Order: sequence, then C-alpha cells, then structure tokens
Amino acid sequence: MQSKHWLSALALGASLIAGAAQAQTTVRIAWYSDGNEGEVVSDLLKRFEAQNKDIKVVLDQVPYKAITENLPVQLASGQGPDIARVVDLGGIARYALDLRPYLKDAAYWDKNFGPFLPWMRPAGDDKAITGFMTQLTVTGPLVNKTLFEQAGIAMPGAKASWDDWAKAAKAVATKVQAPFPIAMDRSGHRFFGLAISEGAQVFDAKGEPAVIDDGFKRAAQRVLDWHKDGVMAKELWGSVSGAAYRGANDEFKNAQVVMYVSGSWQIAQFDKTVGNAFDWVAAPSPCGAAACTGMPGGAGLVAIKATKSPEAVAKVMEYLASEPVLSEFYARSLFVPGHLGIAAKGLDYKDASAQAKAALKVFSDQVANLSPVAYKLQGYVNNRIIFNAAISRVGQAISGETSLDEAYKRIASDVEQQIAERNKK
Repeated sequence: MQSKHWLSALALGASLIAGAAQAQTTVRIAWYSDGNEGEVVSDLLKRFEAQNKDIKVVLDQVPYKAITENLPVQLASGQGPDIARVVDLGGIARYALDLRPYLKDAAYWDKNFGPFLPWMRPAGDDKAITGFMTQLTVTGPLVNKTLFEQAGIAMPGAKASWDDWAKAAKAVATKVQAPFPIAMDRSGHRFFGLAISEGAQVFDAKGEPAVIDDGFKRAAQRVLDWHKDGVMAKELWGSVSGAAYRGANDEFKNAQVVMYVSGSWQIAQFDKTVGNAFDWVAAPSPCGAAACTGMPGGAGLVAIKATKSPEAVAKVMEYLASEPVLSEFYARSLFVPGHLGIAAKGLDYKDASAQAKAALKVFSDQVANLSPVAYKLQGYVNNRIIFNAAISRVGQAISGETSLDEAYKRIASDVEQQIAERNKK
C-alpha cells in the first residue's frame, strides 16, 4: 500500500511540475546589436527571469538587415516576435501594441520618454505608449586623430564647415596614403544630416513631404562632387545598390578612413575593436549653409500587438524601462540616454576608456544643436520611405546610372507613390 501512495504522490508531483511548466509564458524579443548591447540585455533579462519564474524570455539576436527587411514582412503577415528592437519606428508603429492599459505607472513613461513616444505611435494616435528608446543616437563624424597627427595637419575646429573637413581629410589622406578621406554610411538617415545642414526643409507648409529643394540639391551635389574628387571612394556606396545600407566600420577600425560620418552608436564598438591601435575622437557636426546639425535617432524597443501575452510583454518592458535597469543598460552599452530623468542626472560610463567617454560627451552636447527639421523628419511616420528613395536615387547618380536632375524627379515620384500605397493598406 505504501508503494501505491508513493507512486500516486510521485504522479501528483510530476503533474504539478508539468502544470507549472505549462503555466510559464514565453516572450520572444527580436534584437539586433551595433556593439555589446546584446550581451548586456541578455544579462539583465536573466535577472528578470530569476524574479519572474512564470515568464521565459527568448532573446533572438539577429542581424540588422533582418530587422529592416525581414521583420516588416513578418509583421504584415501577423507573424513575428512579441517585442522587437527597431529603427524604422514610424514604419513599425502600425503593428505596435499600446502598453498603456497594461502598465502599472504610465505617468513614469510619459514623464521620462515623452518627447520620443510620438516617434513610435501609429498615425493619428497621440496617446499610445508602444515602447521606449534603447538609446538616443546622434549622427556625426568620428575622426582618426592619429592620421591627422602623422600628416602634421591641424584638425578643423568646432564650427568648421563641410568644405573645411573635406579639404583637411583629403590632405591627410594624400599625405599618409589612406584610401578613404571621408566615408559616410550609405544611409538616407545619415545623408539627411548633411542635407538639413545645407538647408533642406523636407516638408511643405502643410507638413506634407516636399523632399526636393535647394538645400537637398546642395547636399546631393556635394556628395556627387566628393565622389568625383576622391574625397569619398566609390568602393563604399558603389558596392551596393537600391536602398541597401553600407557602413565603413571595418575600414575605420583598420585606420583606412580619416573621417567617418556615422554616429554615437559606434562608440562601444570602436572602443573595443580599435583598442589602442590609434587615437580617435568624435567631432561636432560640420556646418552647412543653414545649420550645424546631424540627425537624431536611435533604436526603440517596441511591443507588438499580435502578441498573445500582452500582460507578460508589459511586465518585461516595465522591467527593462525601469530607471535602475535602464541606467545600467545605457552605462554598460555606452549609449546616450533616451530617458529624460537619467539624462538629467548623468551617467558614469565606468567601463569606457577616456576616449570613449570624451566621444560620448561630444555627441551628448550635440543634442542641443539638432535642427527642428531633423526632429520632425525623425518623428515622421513615413520617414523610411524618404530615406530609402533619397539614398537609392542619389546612389544611382553617383554610380553614373542617371543624372542628379533625373534622380530628383524619381525621388519625388517614389515618395508620393509609396506613401499612397502604404495608406491604402
């Protein structure tokens, strides 16, 4: 009889364990990384799981291209993760879950993430809380200081123009035989930092896209001329076509680039990959005809409305967005905070080198100089359409497939058509 009792107790225990396992909710996060942030968030999520045994978090670390190209297709078909780290905030907004009904303290989100929440809202919505910024990014130059020193050429100062930098970078490259005087990410987002500094307004008086104006043309002509004059090398932008992204991370870390126009998200990576091979610095945004501005941006962590577990998703998001956890995430990832409270207090980037800390300060200081047009474009729901049309068509002009005048017509046509198509859906 005792063995029967023991067996039935064992069976009961097994069923309870099975029941507990079945009760565990799985939350999947699609995550891409520029530097070490995937390792950092993975570590933070382990702590969350230890405190919340009923929720299992699966972090799917994927390439950036999977986020920009594959994820929108998945979401359009009703598939995809529960949470995703994305850069096309406006494009993904239609698939986003409004967390407000599930949050314990929505006022905390309004207070600390307020200026960035509209970037992640569906068109016409002025209330939803769909996510938070995993970092605020600022575009701008990263400069190989050692190459300037080896060439014996002074680095341009704080209010230097694009012309000043092009002239100096070309002179340095010629003297030290570096193949890339200026490298700029082949990205519409990066290009518009230059375009807005040259006076591009992007929108008309009604707030509708009016991409082609004198400022835009000045920037496009400048980039075309740089490719002709050898300030920029065709091997970078010319190695891909369409709206495809091409960075110059490898070229920069191998000391082949004098000035790399990219942004603050590169700091953690270069702090690690460059090490003490050479000295590099962040420089303030060069000045164009209208402003000395880069583009704001960053990656947002967004909840997806197709999730079957909104309460669990909200719990994960609340944990990651909480001030102590997010402070640690920003500090360990070497990111400019996208949280007003943390930004006001300042962060101790204790794991960063002296040059990484100095670069973070330069980019943080640039936030105050960003053009209102840059903020407006970054918050525009269809900005990815504008970015892609610009880089695709300007890229064709640079590769000799078309003229700039033809590129301007095609950009205007692409933007109009694609926005109309998106609005039909």
